[in-house]
Amino acid sequence: MKRREFMAGLAGAAVAAWPVVGRAQERLRHVGVLTPLQANDSEHVARLAAFTQTLSELGWVVGRNLRIDTRAGTGTPAGIAKHAAELVALGPNVILATGGSVVGPLLEVTRSVPIVFTQTPDPVEGGLVKSLARPGGNATGFTLLEYGSSVKWVELLKEIAPQVKRVAVLRDAALPQGKGQLTVIESVAPAFGIEVTAVNVHDPKEIERDLTAFASPGAGLIVTASGSANVHRALIVDLAARLRLPAVYFFRLFAPGGGLICYGPDSIDPHRRAAGYVDRILKGEKPADLPVQAPTKYELVINLKTAKALELEVSSSLLARADEVIE
Repeated sequence: MKRREFMAGLAGAAVAAWPVVGRAQERLRHVGVLTPLQANDSEHVARLAAFTQTLSELGWVVGRNLRIDTRAGTGTPAGIAKHAAELVALGPNVILATGGSVVGPLLEVTRSVPIVFTQTPDPVEGGLVKSLARPGGNATGFTLLEYGSSVKWVELLKEIAPQVKRVAVLRDAALPQGKGQLTVIESVAPAFGIEVTAVNVHDPKEIERDLTAFASPGAGLIVTASGSANVHRALIVDLAARLRLPAVYFFRLFAPGGGLICYGPDSIDPHRRAAGYVDRILKGEKPADLPVQAPTKYELVINLKTAKALELEVSSSLLARADEVIE
């Protein structure tokens, strides 16, 4: 073999081998994920898929330069606290925390590991950040909703079920957003001729007992935003159907299972946006300097099958405003 051909062959082999060597030496970064939903919950699966897909588009690929550890499957405070401690003990570079109910327990375990949260209604009132513009600590992320959107639930319930005079408001009293959403609903309810009763969302037996006692002709239901409502959504939707309670829910994910009408932020989009924050943190930025952001996409979903079962007539104007109609 001529010397020129030999040297060219060596150069080609070196170029071909370089990406393999580079990948082998690429630094592995570690991301934790904490959610109160079950690991096989369709909503959790969709959120995690959006998160990891966006990370991949940003150059972070599981098995190459990224490791993800997930703790999921408990809506109880004790279970969440246990999972938070386990996750922090693994030493992640950053943690994705899905829901206001899991951010507090994480911050009780660590004030140094960066946390990017989603689905968190009032992080300032909850003491999770100093301000939306300048979080100031080791946590930042994306709020679930603005309390003002709670007015829309009252409007929609009255529009789809004009006969409703009494409303049970299912909320998590242990979280700031539980009080905040209830306060807004109570402030506007009289203008719609509605009397409000608060119902706790923590324990399944308590939910069933209180809603069963409340149900009667002229009664309705508003399910406010909380991780516990997500965890117990199958029970809540089943009770609303069984007790014939026209109900408004805060997320579209209640509609496929039989929820009558849902209005709230897109629950998947914040996880794509969270991946962008995780990318920036892994590249050296600090959570304290990344502003907390509000939702940018809201959805209205109507389940016509449920409306028919409840003998409710849905107006053409309401149908025209819907982003999705389930028939």
